[in-house]
Amino acid sequence: MSGLAVRAAAAVRSPEGRAPEDRPAALDYFRDLLTPFGEKPDEELLNRGAHVQHRDLVDLLVADEGVGRSRPELLVVTHALPDVVPFTAVAPHMTDRLGGRAANFAIAQQGLAAPFTALRIASAYHRAGRAAEVVIAVLEQTTLPTPFPLVQDTPLIDSAAALVLGAGGGEGAGDGEGAGGGEGAAAGTDAEDGLRFVRAHSAASAAEALGADALGRDLGEDGTLLVLGPWVTEDVPEGSAVHRVAPGSYCTSLWLELADHWQEWRESHRRIVLCDTDPRSGRSHVALFARGEG
Repeated sequence: MSGLAVRAAAAVRSPEGRAPEDRPAALDYFRDLLTPFGEKPDEELLNRGAHVQHRDLVDLLVADEGVGRSRPELLVVTHALPDVVPFTAVAPHMTDRLGGRAANFAIAQQGLAAPFTALRIASAYHRAGRAAEVVIAVLEQTTLPTPFPLVQDTPLIDSAAALVLGAGGGEGAGDGEGAGGGEGAAAGTDAEDGLRFVRAHSAASAAEALGADALGRDLGEDGTLLVLGPWVTEDVPEGSAVHRVAPGSYCTSLWLELADHWQEWRESHRRIVLCDTDPRSGRSHVALFARGEG
């Protein structure tokens, strides 16, 4: 069976915020959550936030044509930061918007590793014949009940990305703009030239994760584009064309760029290597996509 290839993608950045909803219920929830740890919610910090919920981000992704018309058999929602109002089961909500038949779940508490884990799971489902089409959503909202230096010091924006992955290609969806005030990109691909997911792995450092032993080939081979997330600060192997992602996001950074540029990258490069280092754990994560390779 051929591997999973990118068939469509969408990105959303800095969507319009909303007035706080369910404020008393949310504060009660956060008090119950934080009190055992000797903390309490910072009401002023909460009030300053944009209050963009995970559900809002999902709805904006689904409004994009390329994502919205997909009918996946597997849907995985990933995030590194919690929802501002955790009262909606977001993976079932997104599944309902995309035909309602996908097995669905969320991956959290893995930092920026979560989307890489989702890709490995999706590939395993596909190889087992359990999912011909997969949607992976990466969500990041920045309204939190307590100070979190990663959010305030960077600073981070509310953002989200989605990948539609399928066996080979399908009818093109055409270029499109993200809905609801965010920026977006979506399109289809063909079976022969599809940008296929090859592998994802992690290592103690970016240099180790990008080494020839880990990737299965030398990073400096012609036709390879290395996409470095904003958290990679160490020296990495030289020889590849390099695209550096600007700061402003934690776990969504690489996937926003992939959603925006995957078509042009597919035309210009044989392999796309995505790499970022989690600033909290120090561990580096890599995903390899390649044109026409399973």
